Amino acid sequence: MTNRKEIHTRVLNATSKEELATVYGEWAEQYDKDLIDEMGYVAPAFASQVLLEYVEDQSAKILDAGCGTGLVGANLHQKGYRNLEGFDYSAQMLARAKDKGIYSRLHQGDLTGKLDLPENSYDAIISVGTFTCGHVGPEAFAELIRITKPGGHLCFTVRDQAWEEDNYRIAMDKIEKSGAWHRLEEKTTDYIQQEESSCNVCIYQKTANI
Repeated sequence: MTNRKEIHTRVLNATSKEELATVYGEWAEQYDKDLIDEMGYVAPAFASQVLLEYVEDQSAKILDAGCGTGLVGANLHQKGYRNLEGFDYSAQMLARAKDKGIYSRLHQGDLTGKLDLPENSYDAIISVGTFTCGHVGPEAFAELIRITKPGGHLCFTVRDQAWEEDNYRIAMDKIEKSGAWHRLEEKTTDYIQQEESSCNVCIYQKTANI
């Protein structure tokens, strides 16, 4: 059985996409138990709650970007949302997500590059645990905005350490000044309780006239 502290350290310190994919492949089977039951990973539940305060239509088409094993999707599904799709880099994590039976479609791909998804496709996008150390940086926002419908919502977490290291505030404000989206709300909350980490939970709305 994989040591959860050791593998979590490897995830945060991965230096390549290939290394990250390998680690997540090893962790996929134990991921939910380790993070939720043992480490107190509360960010998925909190971010889901924030999104649903703005997206009340249960038929809304929602993309879980960086869905992993489907922790966020499970929260949304439990609240009656059924039009869910997932996107992740790891085939093994997607296999675990598929087992949950909560997504209508699953996509494998790299959020740091061009997404093979049409523009203006989703009513909302949620991304939890993806904007973090060694994973995906603010360069991914442009594509996520592109595939969101005008007037749609983007809700995401940014781990505290990554927020500072990757200058998220500057990047997000630059996008807002461009007119592509506007900020609705931003909160700081617990991320993984056992390690006493926090995250910013942000929700933006794509400008309706672009």
